Amino acid sequence: MGGKIHLVLADDERLFRKGIRFLLEKDDTIEVDFEAGNGLELVEYLRSHKESLPDMVVTDLNMPELNGVEASKLIHKEFPDLKIVALTSYNSKSCILNMIQIGASCYLPKSATPLEVVKSIKEVHETGFYYTSEVLKYLHEDLSHNNGKSVKCEFDESYLTSREKEVLLLICDQLTTSEIADKLCISPRTVEGHRNNLLLKTESKNVAGLVTYAVKNNLINLLI
Repeated sequence: MGGKIHLVLADDERLFRKGIRFLLEKDDTIEVDFEAGNGLELVEYLRSHKESLPDMVVTDLNMPELNGVEASKLIHKEFPDLKIVALTSYNSKSCILNMIQIGASCYLPKSATPLEVVKSIKEVHETGFYYTSEVLKYLHEDLSHNNGKSVKCEFDESYLTSREKEVLLLICDQLTTSEIADKLCISPRTVEGHRNNLLLKTESKNVAGLVTYAVKNNLINLLI
């Protein structure tokens, strides 16, 4: 993907928000289009800029007017292609799982290093998601304990083609479309075709949903 990564920041702590903006814009590939002080401002901005939406939203959870969780639900419903990155001091397992289920592409604690924040945003932009080992561990534990109750469709060996499985596993390894194409010796357009088929077959709305599907169906070994 060429050009800058455009994003919107939402956090009610002005000093923190300004600090994150300064940190991010030190990287010349990232540009902050707007700062919101709460979830309501965030959603209203997106609704009024439908023709020039950012690539992603970086949001806190605990905010006045409309919190980050409720805002994310609205954003995921109204702008399903918009990637959501949670950057918050709430790092409990329940908060993490809730945001992932809503459709967050990434969940980061505010204790993350500046390097981790920038790296995560770039990974989300390139691959569609970025889950830390801790997030994947929580996701796997939750799915195991719930006996797969949240799975929309049980995995059937004949449901996905062998090539689709290959593409899915490479997506889970956070490879870009061009990297998958090179690895499998196929064209990027063919990779996109397989990815679209995967989205349809798994009833996923985005790449993060594909990763969740792979975890739910034990298609990736999270212990590696």
